[in-house]
Amino acid sequence: MDPITQEVVRYRLSAIADEMETSLLRAAYSTIVKEGLDASAAVFDARGNNIAQAVSIPIHLGCMLPAVQTAIERWPTMQDGDVYILNDPYSGGTHLPDIAIIRPIFVDGEPLAIAATMSHHQEIGGMVAGSLPPTATDIFQEGLRLPPLKLFDAGTPVDAVFDILRTNVRTPDVVLGDLRAQLSAVDLANRRVAELAGEHPPTELHEIMDALLDQSEVLTRSRIGEIPDGTYEFTDYMDDDGIDVGEQIRIHAAVTVAGDQLTVDFTGTADQVRGPFNCVPASSIAAVYYVVRAITGADIPDNSGCYRAVDVVLPPGSLVNAQPPAPVNSRTATVRRLCDVLLGCFAQAVPERVPAASSGQLLVMNFGGTDPSTGRFYVTSELGVGGMGARPGLDGVDAVETDATNCQNVPAEAIEMECPVRVVSWTVETDSAGAGQWRGGCGTEKVFELTAGEATANYRGERHTAAPWGLQGGSSAPNSRAVVHRADGSDDVLPSKTMVRLGTGDRLRVLICGGGGYDDPLQRPVTDVLEDVRDKRITAAAAEEHYGVVLDGDAVDWAATEAKRGKGDVA
Repeated sequence: MDPITQEVVRYRLSAIADEMETSLLRAAYSTIVKEGLDASAAVFDARGNNIAQAVSIPIHLGCMLPAVQTAIERWPTMQDGDVYILNDPYSGGTHLPDIAIIRPIFVDGEPLAIAATMSHHQEIGGMVAGSLPPTATDIFQEGLRLPPLKLFDAGTPVDAVFDILRTNVRTPDVVLGDLRAQLSAVDLANRRVAELAGEHPPTELHEIMDALLDQSEVLTRSRIGEIPDGTYEFTDYMDDDGIDVGEQIRIHAAVTVAGDQLTVDFTGTADQVRGPFNCVPASSIAAVYYVVRAITGADIPDNSGCYRAVDVVLPPGSLVNAQPPAPVNSRTATVRRLCDVLLGCFAQAVPERVPAASSGQLLVMNFGGTDPSTGRFYVTSELGVGGMGARPGLDGVDAVETDATNCQNVPAEAIEMECPVRVVSWTVETDSAGAGQWRGGCGTEKVFELTAGEATANYRGERHTAAPWGLQGGSSAPNSRAVVHRADGSDDVLPSKTMVRLGTGDRLRVLICGGGGYDDPLQRPVTDVLEDVRDKRITAAAAEEHYGVVLDGDAVDWAATEAKRGKGDVA
């Protein structure tokens, strides 16, 4: 295959995936998609191998692989104009809010490729508004389950499926609006791939797709081969499952590198839990694939060839391979901890490539209620973010979504426009990151006030008890926390997972931790510590306690600092 033609086609396919993503985001109705960007798009070959993917949500991109394979197995003979839909975690999905839309692309009467999108729907029914109940104990409480179904049959819409969706969700206009955005994205891919096939015959495109898969496999194996052989193990914990409150959940992984092959084994991880923090294999494998891509390098083309060198062991009945009818709606929190554990493994093998732990959560909260001014039921979403872990030679980034979820902060204005919730304040939180020669990124504090009526919010936090760890002598970040300040003056301190009921005037204060530090805090330049104090990233007390830097007002007390650092008595 001519390498120039191969590269041109690769970038054309990537551009198609990116254009799909842009189309989806611009046409979406829900806050979580149009503002939080919680949706993804990709192009697959006719056998279900990922060939090109948009720059979007890594967890979705890994999870779409089983969804597309499920559609291929369910309909081995596809028709031009077919569109398939599914969200059932036990039939190729991940959790119920993530709906996959899959469309085969035909050229000259034969399937050439498959376009797929996955979007987090802000509402899919179930026991609470927003469909993310942190206290669910089986999947039947979580919302509407869609096994693999035809949404369009040879170009004709299957009205019954649309009717089922419309009837089973609290905000049908928003849900169907987002669904139409997904449909527009796969329709666009159908046109763009047809245009590409007009320039390169289908036989040539099949050859190029195979060559791209082989190229990524070779490059990935080469990078794995650079990692020292051995088995690297790491353990981290989740706070609890929302049902057995206070009982931490163990996640353990062993990564074995043998030449150019890599095995990830989650034996030793806790059994599946009663609460909704279980993962089906699609979710767990997505975490593995994300970390492998992060470790092997962004210059390798993103496609299924990257994963041929990776074997994954997921013990049945465990947290990472739950059996039905286990609830799974909050599996995002678990995926984030899986990433932390895997990065902890690789930190032992290739420490120069791995940051300290980030905040380890994407705080997806849904506010739901009836707006007294309109009488309409509303559901809106918040995506709370913390801080990134410090890296070798660089501080962590403040207030940013990281790794497998990669969403965007939801603007205060977007929430306030949709419901009677006011964002009272939103700040970078002082003293929220781990200390180190390179400091962790700071977390955030956000305060929400319900201005009218009554509402519910699903708080599903993490890192209330198990802190984001530091590396190479850097310290852990402080824990997250949340409290409701009631209008009557009382306070309710929240556990890490609960349903919150709010009345008019109640305020929900959420503090999401920052990232861990990297290397010895006493090695951080004094001027950098002073700048952190001036920027209110840390307090003067923390500067002295963790960094051995003593301040006199807005200046460094150099004599006291030299004495303090010389004693080596700093935490």
